Amino acid sequence: MAEDGANPWAGEVRLVLDGRAYRCKLTLGALAELEAALDSGTLVELVTRFEEGRFTSRDVLALVVAGLRGGGWEGEACDLVTAEIEGGPLEAARVAARLLTRAFAVGGETQ
Repeated sequence: MAEDGANPWAGEVRLVLDGRAYRCKLTLGALAELEAALDSGTLVELVTRFEEGRFTSRDVLALVVAGLRGGGWEGEACDLVTAEIEGGPLEAARVAARLLTRAFAVGGETQ
C-alpha cells in the first residue's frame, strides 16, 4: 500500500478534503453513477477528453464525486462546493486523471 493510505493496485487514489484523507476508487457502481452524471457522451469520450487535455471542471467534479462514492463516501456533489481540497483544483484534476488511469489500467499499470 502506498504511503498515503491509497492502494494503487486496487485502483485507489487519495484525496484530502477539509483536512481529512479519503480513498477514492471507480467501482462499477461509481462508474455507472459517473456515466449517468455526464451530460453527454460516454466514458470513452471522457477518457479521450482527459488524454487530450480538453476536460472541464464539470468532468473533474463528476470524477471526484464518483471516486469518493466508490471509496465509501456518502456525500453529494453539492457537498464539495465549499470543501477545501488540498492542492486545489489542480490536485482535483490530477486525482480525476489518476482515477481514470487506474480504473482502466491493463496488466497492473498504475501510474
